[in-house]
Amino acid sequence: MSKKVKTWMISAAVIVFGGTAFAQQEDTATYTFSLKQSVDFALEHSTAIKSAEFDQEQAKEKTQEVMGIALPQISAGFQIQDFIEIPTSLIPAEIFGGPPGQFIPVQFGTRYNTSATISATQLLFNGTWLYGVKGAQVYQDLALKNVARTQIETSSEVTKAYYTAMVNQERKTLLNANLDRLKKIKDDTKALYDNGFVEKIDLDRITVTYNNLVTEVNNIQRLLDLSLVLLKYQMGMDQSATIVLSDKLADVTFQPSTPQSGKYDYSNRIEYQLMERNLAGRQLMFKAERIGYFPTVVFFATASAQRQSNELDIFGRNRWFPVGIIGLQVNVPIFDGLQRHYRVQSAQVGIYKAQNDLLMMQRTIDLQQAVARVNLQNSAATLDAQKANMDLAQNIFDVAQKKYDAGVGSNIEIINAQTSLKEAQTNYFNALYEAVIAKVDYDKAMGNFHN
Repeated sequence: MSKKVKTWMISAAVIVFGGTAFAQQEDTATYTFSLKQSVDFALEHSTAIKSAEFDQEQAKEKTQEVMGIALPQISAGFQIQDFIEIPTSLIPAEIFGGPPGQFIPVQFGTRYNTSATISATQLLFNGTWLYGVKGAQVYQDLALKNVARTQIETSSEVTKAYYTAMVNQERKTLLNANLDRLKKIKDDTKALYDNGFVEKIDLDRITVTYNNLVTEVNNIQRLLDLSLVLLKYQMGMDQSATIVLSDKLADVTFQPSTPQSGKYDYSNRIEYQLMERNLAGRQLMFKAERIGYFPTVVFFATASAQRQSNELDIFGRNRWFPVGIIGLQVNVPIFDGLQRHYRVQSAQVGIYKAQNDLLMMQRTIDLQQAVARVNLQNSAATLDAQKANMDLAQNIFDVAQKKYDAGVGSNIEIINAQTSLKEAQTNYFNALYEAVIAKVDYDKAMGNFHN
């Protein structure tokens, strides 16, 4: 396994073991999953998807909150005032026959004043609110598309993890076959040595080669275990569960699809859909700012009752005096220091930027597809070449083994052939890993992952 693959697997281990902040419910079941079944399982159990769905639910509630502004707003209140000291007023003394210029202090009112009020308002017209509702719906749509994007990202990561585990599984199978063959040669050499037909150095050479292969087999087993850990993490599966892969690498094709003669439909990419909704939101923001020059019309009504007494007796015989008010309030913006004017201009610039971002996304998608296509083609060609080299190295090893079994070959020839075979197999599996990753990147660039 190449250094880059090992580094990727180690990083994945850090994510799996270091990023899990809570214990999952233990699951000791055994699952035999194809790639599609693994993706389906992830779409149902992934915590990242669930988090995006919670965001979508919050966006839905936010939309309802904005809608509620247009519904009647009703409130009620009750108040008791205890005037420990009744306010004093000064009135001219001449009213009561006193000298002019003099004042008499008097106290008006009662110690306890009680009031009960109920009021209601109804928004009749507010242009900003109308576009605010549409904007909230766009926000909700963005949250929904973010769920779809998370599903696509999860599908992509699960596919990469599944392919990586398949590659490690295939590598382990091939190495075990090599180990069995080399063990037979080692045992045969040991028998020849015991009977004095070969020197000890011949046995030592083949033993060293065998021990190195045993170490490599153990290493690939640990990498396989780690790749399965990563796969279960990406799927949202409990680590105590056992997963068996049912798909085979032989069924995977690495040739890109034939380019369509027509123009690519960018809306196949969720990133482009998000950009489109962002543009729609910017356009609504511009309209909302511009319609802010229109007046706001609100109907209101208030009903209240007051009671005054020198005794704290709310339900006494003293009368409650009712008050009722209804009205229509119209607020007309006249001059706000050009604040709204500049907000409108800023919203217009926001539209231009969103349109430019949409164009940039188109060009980015074109670039991604071109790069992904070339990478997949190169990876497929490299894989074919490395497969041919591995087959050739296997033939060389088989011939060397037959010569050795027939007594006309040396164990040095066997060791050299084994070393060449192991190198060819390593190059093949590195190329295979690069090919499966290139395939996933290509499918993602073409919008072949669907939520």
